[in-house]
Amino acid sequence: MIAVWAVPGASRSEVAGMHGDALRVRVSAPPEDGAANREVVRLLAEVLGIRPRDVELEAGAASRRKRVRVRGVEPAAAARRLGVQRSVDTPAGEN
Repeated sequence: MIAVWAVPGASRSEVAGMHGDALRVRVSAPPEDGAANREVVRLLAEVLGIRPRDVELEAGAASRRKRVRVRGVEPAAAARRLGVQRSVDTPAGEN
């Protein structure tokens, strides 16, 4: 599980570090008709080197704060690829 803070309408799509306990993800898609959510999924799959179908938005479809389930990559490898210091599968406050 990855907590994501999505920033839609950015000039380019990128993983931009941390926003509190969530991964900050900027996406170029607008927050309309699920376009930004689809771009979050596509971007995370690309950065993690997995198929988009292995990235699933579990919660937060209408919010900047999202919970994303990722399959097919170990937590330590995911943290390394995303450029975060802490484990992405550990809830906030439990690292």
